[in-house]
This record gives sequence, structure tokens and C-alpha cells, in this order.
Amino acid sequence: MTDKALIRPLEEADFADIFEIFQAVLAPGDVFPYPESTTLEQFKEIWTPPGSFSYVALCDGELRGKIGGAYYVKPQWPGRGSHVATATYMVAPWARGRGIGLELGQHSLGTARACGYRAMQFNLVISTNKPAVALWQKIGFKIVGTVPQAFDHANLGPVDTYLMHRLL
Repeated sequence: MTDKALIRPLEEADFADIFEIFQAVLAPGDVFPYPESTTLEQFKEIWTPPGSFSYVALCDGELRGKIGGAYYVKPQWPGRGSHVATATYMVAPWARGRGIGLELGQHSLGTARACGYRAMQFNLVISTNKPAVALWQKIGFKIVGTVPQAFDHANLGPVDTYLMHRLL
């Protein structure tokens, strides 16, 4: 089932909702590297680093208006690497399977392109997160490297991560 999401810029009032999503995504210990003790203030610093932009996805259908996911994009590196973006995404567990991740991914690529980025690179895609790997490949990302045992999965122990890249 795909509900069309309205994607709009993050507003200060959204932080409580997206922090709740962040905590729900973080809790299983299988996709985010951040400490479980991350506070709201620390989360705000993570989610709105200097030079970044962030958007939220508002659900449609029976969940109309509820934030179902979010992303931020920032430069991969300063200076001569600043034409390559990097990004982080999250979709609320209750909103998965509605196409929100795909919409967020496509939106972020278009917005990054419009901001002058020429490529996007993800440095830490957890190899066991099959839905994320499949989603990024669906929208044109390629696995360009594997980092052995770079993520300490809560249930599986050390697992590989992927470096994924695509030109914009």
C-alpha cells in the first residue's frame, strides 16, 4: 500500500515527533549507530548540522498529517568535497510499507540536485538492513565499498556496512 506523503521542510515544532521516531528506530540496535542515551538536544544537533537541510513526510490516508518519516542532507566534506552530499533517513515503524522511504529518498535527491550537489554518498548502510539496501539500489545507488564488521548490531554482533554512491 502506498499513501502519498506531503514532504515539507522541518519546523522547530516537529522535533518532538521526529525525536520519537528516532528513538523507535534507534531502540532495536540494528540500523542507527547513535547511542541509546541520545537526548533531544543531542538529536537536534545530529539532525540539523551546519549547512544541512531537513524535511519531514506527513502521511496521507488514515494517518493524514502525522509525521511518518524525515531526512536531512548535508555536505559530505567541506571544501573540495562539498559537492557530494550525504544524508540520513528514518521512517516510523508504524509507517513502514507505505512508500514513505521511497518518497523521502527521491525528494532528497531532487532537493540536493537543486542545491548544487553533484552526487550523494552514504557512508554507513548496514548490510543486514535489506529494505534500506534495496531502496537505495532502486533509486540508483551502487555499493562501492564494504567495511567489514563496522557496525555492532544488537542481535547479530559485528556486521558489515556498505558505502553507497550515486551521481545526481
